[in-house]
Amino acid sequence: MVRSEQALALLATAFLLFIMPPGSQQGQHEKRLLNNLLGPYNVLERPVANESEPLEVKFGLTLQQIIDVDEKNQILTTNAWLNLEWNDYNLKWNESEYGGVKDLRITPNKLWKPDVLMYNSADEGFDGTFQTNVVVKHNGSCLYVPPGIFKSTCKIDITWFPFDDQHCDMKFGSWTYDGNQLDLVLNSEKGGDLSDFITNGEWYLIGMPGKKNTIVYQCCPEPYVDVTFTIKIRRRTLYYFFNLIVPCVLISSMALLGFTLPPDSGEKLTLGTYFNCIMFMVASSVVLTVVVLNYHHRTADIHEMPQWIKTVFLQWLPWMLGMSRPGKKITRKTILMNSRMKELELKERSSKSLLANVLDIDDDFRNVSTGGNNASMTTSLGGTFMRHPTTIEEAAVPSSGTQRDLQNILRELQFITNRMKKADEEAEVISDWKFAAMVVDRFCLIIFTMFTIIATVAVLLSAPHIIVQ
Repeated sequence: MVRSEQALALLATAFLLFIMPPGSQQGQHEKRLLNNLLGPYNVLERPVANESEPLEVKFGLTLQQIIDVDEKNQILTTNAWLNLEWNDYNLKWNESEYGGVKDLRITPNKLWKPDVLMYNSADEGFDGTFQTNVVVKHNGSCLYVPPGIFKSTCKIDITWFPFDDQHCDMKFGSWTYDGNQLDLVLNSEKGGDLSDFITNGEWYLIGMPGKKNTIVYQCCPEPYVDVTFTIKIRRRTLYYFFNLIVPCVLISSMALLGFTLPPDSGEKLTLGTYFNCIMFMVASSVVLTVVVLNYHHRTADIHEMPQWIKTVFLQWLPWMLGMSRPGKKITRKTILMNSRMKELELKERSSKSLLANVLDIDDDFRNVSTGGNNASMTTSLGGTFMRHPTTIEEAAVPSSGTQRDLQNILRELQFITNRMKKADEEAEVISDWKFAAMVVDRFCLIIFTMFTIIATVAVLLSAPHIIVQ
């Protein structure tokens, strides 16, 4: 029975081979090839026929984009593809024996691959590459092209800003294999591949040359080989020219033109006064902007709003400027009513007993006169009579199990209520600070506008020859 099944399988295989065209690539051949190649394969073995010879690895870099140049932290962020090529003698086969299969795509964890890393990496995970498949050809050639986002350290020199050039290195090399075991070779003498580079709006790419270095470090006597690509970039100055350089030149020219006026005209003092006023206004605007931002970002946990700020910036000044808040109309009448309500609230709070202030309850029980001075009022709650405490000791010590449970429930409810009230109060305080910042901002806008108009008119009136007669 077993022999008959084997015979049927052989006949089916022969029939399939007969009807298939020659040289076609079929799944069964690729599966058999993978089993034959990866079965005895050892990923830890350095794939060289002679152990005394180094393995040559061709290395290249394709730059796609310059994402960011962080001058403060001195980090260059780029999008690039690595290009590694080597020959693995354990991965050779005769394509005619496997149905014409010429190449395979194998995951890198099943093959030996060079542990090439960027030495000057500033990435959190150090290695920013994405693990892709290795393309293996029938002659043993392996091609590994992992893309990645690379963050490399770069010494930024801004001496000639904004007319500065920056040279940022990307140093690649094997982390564990020395030069006697793995030899990195530049894939192209021109350096990096820039054919697919996407131009950057702030930086102009001058070039990306590459260089092979052999260095002996202090830790190890063996030489280590690395390939260093230097990204040469130049800052585009058009934006800074119109927004930084031109305004500074114009202001400086206006100051220099003041010396061309005749000494007896009296306009030198006027022009200097005008410049001093403008400088004072700019400095004051910076200081007041800091105050506005400080008010806007204040919270109840850090700052408590004083009463004078509430009176000036939340009531009288918004009323004078015609400002209002959603749901809160600010008028002279409402301001006076709010002041009167606060006085009444303080009087009511001070008239309560100590027990009522501590427990935050009404002190009506003090007016109960039945049963003598120590009498207490009872309230029916679901058929159970609960006795209100008349002293702090009675409020603190429960008299029965039912009262203890009810007091625990009331305590929890009071805790939740206090939390909700506290959250509402904090939100209201934050809203008050933000509104105060808006009021200060609006007040500064009006004052500075009036100041600019008055200063300009004063200059024009003090120089009658400027006005066309």
